[in-house]
Amino acid sequence: MILVTGGAGFIGSNFVLDWLAQSDETVINLDALTYAGNRENLNSLDGNSRHVFVEGNIGDSKLVTKLLEQYQPRAVINFAAESHVDRSIHGPEDFIQTNIVGTFHLLESVRAYWSALPVDAKQDFRFLHVSTDEVYGSLSKDAPAFTETNRYEPNSPYSASKAASDHLVRSYHHTYGLPVLTTNCSNNYGPFHFPEKLIPLMIVNALAGKSLPVYGDGQQIRDWLYVKDHCSAIRRVLEAGKLGEVYNVGGWNEKPNIDIVHTVCALLDEARPRADGKSYREQIITVTDRPGHDRRYAIDASKIERELGWKPAETFDTGIRKTVNWYLENQQWVANVQSGSYRDWVAKNYSERNA
Repeated sequence: MILVTGGAGFIGSNFVLDWLAQSDETVINLDALTYAGNRENLNSLDGNSRHVFVEGNIGDSKLVTKLLEQYQPRAVINFAAESHVDRSIHGPEDFIQTNIVGTFHLLESVRAYWSALPVDAKQDFRFLHVSTDEVYGSLSKDAPAFTETNRYEPNSPYSASKAASDHLVRSYHHTYGLPVLTTNCSNNYGPFHFPEKLIPLMIVNALAGKSLPVYGDGQQIRDWLYVKDHCSAIRRVLEAGKLGEVYNVGGWNEKPNIDIVHTVCALLDEARPRADGKSYREQIITVTDRPGHDRRYAIDASKIERELGWKPAETFDTGIRKTVNWYLENQQWVANVQSGSYRDWVAKNYSERNA
């Protein structure tokens, strides 16, 4: 049995779905169901006795302690986080509370639980913390990709809060011996991605006939990782990762944001052409760049391939096609997550005045 935190969010829900499809092991799924935690992501698991969903916060020590004692999981996988840079700029406090204070309380609850386990169970237990490449800061165009030994240089409240959580996890291993593992991933994309992030926002806006807002010159470079590849990497790290180690997880797909938008438009032109016969590229506009926008992230995922034999199964071409098709086939899911508050937030963040 495993305990997954944040298992109704984008990456967490994909992980839970994939885990239950490939394993007989039960998942206890703890999620606070904030704006990006969506119970609907898990609808296909309704009635599945191996999925136990609990609404709650990782900072609720009483609840977490109760779950640990009741279910006795052999591992905790921590996806729970506030994760959107733009939201962290407008409201950093939630990021501090969840990503730093929440992680601290979770670690304390897990440490107490682990300390009381029998010797054999204690040796087998794992705490896997899921983090981001943004903790490393920004790269120049020609700099080598981030490795696990890069210095932390976070540039947004979001990445700073995740960096702090990574440091806490590391300290609990070195100070208390807690058997931890950390993964730092590049930009994920795929099914169930909340439509404030680049790829789903472009798909949703294009189909609605709205503008496709691109920050600045659109030349910000990211490494793109299909979410199900990320899930397989986490399973592999949990299975065979060396305690206390960090593993960078990337897709080997560095691309500028504007190229991503052009690719999405081309796939939509093919699969769902505009009524007027024009390309969705006609809807692209530029908007003022966000404060402190990192220019380039890139992950060197050599260590996880070399030591654990993992590499992504999807190329960007195959992954983005699957992603666009998923959104086309799941329009009701999109409609259900587009609440009034979400629309107001997007309007606030992506002003349509030209940069």
